[in-house]
Amino acid sequence: MNVIKAVPDLKEVKSFANHLHSVGKYWQGEIFGWQAEYTPESDKKPLDSNMTFTPADFWIGESGIWFFSLMWEHGKDKDPVEFLDDRGIVK
Repeated sequence: MNVIKAVPDLKEVKSFANHLHSVGKYWQGEIFGWQAEYTPESDKKPLDSNMTFTPADFWIGESGIWFFSLMWEHGKDKDPVEFLDDRGIVK
C-alpha cells in the first residue's frame, strides 16, 4: 500500500515552529498533514551530555519518509539547527 502525503513548504513549517517557540509552551498535534511536536527549552541538564540545558526543539514528519526538525541548541535566542530527511520522497 502506498501512502501519498504532500510535503509542506519549509518556509511555512519554519514560520509555524518559530511561532510556537515565541509562545514557549509545549505543543503536539497534526499540522500540514503530518504529526509534529514542539518542546520548549528546559534548564535541566540532559543525561550524558556536556550541555547545561535541554534545548527547545520542533519536529514534523515521519522518519524514513519525510522528517524535518529544528533544535535551538545554542540557546533560545539564537538561530536553530535544522535537519531535513527527505530520502523517502520520490523527486
